[in-house]
Amino acid sequence: MSNQGLTVLGQGDGDGCCPGLLTAPLDEDRAAELARVFKALGDPVRLRLLSMIASRAGGEVCVCDLTPAFDLSQPTISHHLKLLREAGLIASERRGTWVYYRPLPEMTDRLAAVLTRPAEVPS
Repeated sequence: MSNQGLTVLGQGDGDGCCPGLLTAPLDEDRAAELARVFKALGDPVRLRLLSMIASRAGGEVCVCDLTPAFDLSQPTISHHLKLLREAGLIASERRGTWVYYRPLPEMTDRLAAVLTRPAEVPS
């Protein structure tokens, strides 16, 4: 069986700064950073919150519009939003008594790049 066109583990040809999970092994720091982000996404409430924020027309949403969608207390929703913020998935801005949230596409783009399989190299 030929190994032509296969990437040898540890010799990925990713874009240099952010090699994909499938092209090179992760170093300890990168694995810890990604684990924090995936952990934030590992909760159904947080995943729904991120989806609601990211899909909102205009690019941002008030916490007052998020809370009614869940059968959870406002402090619990705030806690979930804080974890998404700490993971670098969303940003927030206080305006008067309300907080508005917007997605940070840089992080979701990085996650997509990490999980994307490299294009097949023609033999």
